[in-house]
Amino acid sequence: MAELIKIYEENPSPKAIKKVVDVLKKGGLVIYPTDTVYGLGCDITNNSALEKIAKIKGVKLEKANFSFICEDLSNLSEYAKQIDNQTFKILKRNLPGPYTFILPGSNTLPSVFKKKKTVGIRIPDNSISKAIVSALGNPIVSTSIKDNDEVIEYTTDPELIAEKWDKLVDIVVDGGFGDNVASTVIDLTTGEPEVIRKGKGDLAIF
Repeated sequence: MAELIKIYEENPSPKAIKKVVDVLKKGGLVIYPTDTVYGLGCDITNNSALEKIAKIKGVKLEKANFSFICEDLSNLSEYAKQIDNQTFKILKRNLPGPYTFILPGSNTLPSVFKKKKTVGIRIPDNSISKAIVSALGNPIVSTSIKDNDEVIEYTTDPELIAEKWDKLVDIVVDGGFGDNVASTVIDLTTGEPEVIRKGKGDLAIF
């Protein structure tokens, strides 16, 4: 059964964050808040956890388009190839924020992602997700959790999320009601920014 843990974004409890991180390190799955919709995530270094998420999403792991949730841009070279100054300025200007940026994948990606030519990098402007990634010491591999409702694409109530995902994940972090608009996805692999999905992030800046 999934445990519902309340964490306040204004002041994330280190004890609660440690509990979430301990579960991630053991290969557990966690649903957590971001600056857009709630995400389903696991430790990027745990292959069995990655397989579990791929199975839930009904995709092959090596072909899955998961995002890498990072604390900041300091370790970008571990996951993306060297980028030019213009691309870095775009990232610096808009992150943390409600964007997922598609970048060329590096040669040092975790083994299960070695064949991927691109990666989605995300740094949410949310103190809970940043605290989790910081305490974990490496990114979370993440995907948005969608709702079966035809009107509401994303569930925003963490208690309802916990009920629905009770047997699939280990922890649901209650960080308050989430948004129902996903991140804006921008492809930066071709030189000019290309909008792949319009979301919460403003497109006027591009």
